Formats: sequence, C-alpha cells, structure tokens
Amino acid sequence: MSQVPTEERPAPPENPGWRIEHLPLLSAVSMALLLCAGSAGFLAGGPDAAVGAAAGVLIVTLSYTMSTLVIAWADTVRPALLMPLGMLTYVVKYSLLGVILAIGVTIKWPGWVALGWGIVAAVVVWTGVQAWWVHRRVVRKVI
Repeated sequence: MSQVPTEERPAPPENPGWRIEHLPLLSAVSMALLLCAGSAGFLAGGPDAAVGAAAGVLIVTLSYTMSTLVIAWADTVRPALLMPLGMLTYVVKYSLLGVILAIGVTIKWPGWVALGWGIVAAVVVWTGVQAWWVHRRVVRKVI
C-alpha cells in the first residue's frame, strides 16, 4: 500500500533502505573492535579491564545503532518527526548514560578506565567508518 502524496505528507522515497544500509558494515566493524578492545584490555589490565573495554565498545554500538534506527524510522513515517524524535533519542541516551556514570563513580571497579577507553575507541572508529561509508556512497552516486 503506497501513500498518496499531499501538501502535508510528501511521497515516501523509492528505496527507504538506504538509511540503514550501512548498519551491517558498522556492526561487523564494531564487533571486531569489541574483540580487539577486550583482548587489549585483558593484556593491559586483566579480566576487569577486558570486560570494561568491551562494555565501552558495546555501549557506543548500541547507542549509535538505536539512534540510526529511530531516525531512519521517523524519516520513513513522517519526515517532520526527525527533529523531535532525534532529540528525544539523544536526551534519553545521554540521561541514561549520566545516571549510569553517576552511580558508577561510587563503585570501585578496576575496569572503569578501560571502559572509558573502549568508549573513546568505539566513537572514533564508528565515526570514521561511517564517514568513509558516506564518502564512498556519494562518490558512487556522482560517478
């Protein structure tokens, strides 16, 4: 069933799958990074650091995947929902992260530093791979 375009509701795009077609690549890269971070954490600080580093990568992977899915869904349902749902997603994610960190600072766990490094590594890798993917897609469209 296709939607009829009106002034209030534009026609949906021909192929809405492009909004999430990068997720399989990013998920695979994130899982490889999770294994590398866990291994590096284990070698650097033992089992606690391994769990912390892997958890940091997993937190970023789940967070970014959730944002991508919410934004892609909102864009296919009604583009006017993009900003409110995108902002709500970020508010929920960062509020949850703030609560977790506020509770976490009272816990004396040796894996906290590794968790932080896992988060940093995942943000850098995810952002870099996504930027590379977007660049490759744009170049492919231009050529």
